[in-house]
Amino acid sequence: MIIPVIDIKNGEAVSGKSGMRETYKPLKTIFSQSSNALEIAKSLKAAGAKRMYIADLDSIEGEGSNLQIVREVNEIIPVMLDAGANNVQRVEKLLKFADKVIIATETLKTLKSLDEIFKSFKMDELVLSIDIKNNELLARNMDTDLNALVNKIKDLKPAEIILLDISRVGTESGVNNAIINKFESFKSSIIMGGGILEEDIEELSSKGVHKFLIGSALHSGRIRSMF
Repeated sequence: MIIPVIDIKNGEAVSGKSGMRETYKPLKTIFSQSSNALEIAKSLKAAGAKRMYIADLDSIEGEGSNLQIVREVNEIIPVMLDAGANNVQRVEKLLKFADKVIIATETLKTLKSLDEIFKSFKMDELVLSIDIKNNELLARNMDTDLNALVNKIKDLKPAEIILLDISRVGTESGVNNAIINKFESFKSSIIMGGGILEEDIEELSSKGVHKFLIGSALHSGRIRSMF
């Protein structure tokens, strides 16, 4: 399953590379003549997409939000939302705007808060995102590493786990196999993201990974409908 990705900043869909958000520009996509998120969502649904991943960059950076747009998109197609959720109260609020809330290591503050979140909500309302940059765990506020997080995941048993290599976002450079190998025991729960190509989808599907976040390669038309 391909899960289309859009980032929203200042009210419009944007695109960029490697997580350098200050350089992001309005998204050019084969699914719309504009960078309007609602128009893109309608077109993706018509093409067969079952859900979308949205990163609200303003919320993540603490510079406002695009939650009303997210709510309207969610009425068109179910949204997995990354909006900087790092505690129970924040997740509770975001679930009013989206179908699922992403809990990302980039914005988590403690492993304890991760425990509290997963104890407070249904598993199908949450998606854990393991954010990777330059082959290391991206966790701005937590003093932990990939190995410790793998052990924590064994306890939490999330229904879905995003492995997102931020270094490869927007690059169409191919999947990071080294990261996948660390999460071999969770492969049935993995949603892979970051630079994925069509050949990666075929190879990983044969190994038991069946969900993929695709942004640039989908919007450019390099990967055609595989929803």
